[in-house]
Amino acid sequence: MKVRRIVCNVRTDEVAAAERFYGELLGLEPLMDHGWIATYGSGERMDVQISFASEGGSGTPVPDLSVEVDDVEEALERMKRAGIPIEYGPADEPWGVRRFYVRDPFGKLINILSHR
Repeated sequence: MKVRRIVCNVRTDEVAAAERFYGELLGLEPLMDHGWIATYGSGERMDVQISFASEGGSGTPVPDLSVEVDDVEEALERMKRAGIPIEYGPADEPWGVRRFYVRDPFGKLINILSHR
């Protein structure tokens, strides 16, 4: 048996609110939308990963999701233009990533990062 995919499911009564943050700001494509559930993703290969942490690194809280992007500076500017508060960073971390934290429309702490 092989795990092919792990999907994070976020409980909300405002499913459509994901479109602006995950679709418009982060550029994910709508893969499925049944009204009661919407899934966003990328046409690029996404490896199966799941992490467990006691802290978020550099003394930060554990983020609910980590989203790796190809251009963290562009992602940061999109968030700022949209008026989304930056909760941490941007920071160049000793383990080789540049990242920042924001909250999505559902209050989830999102770690947006690029590997250096």
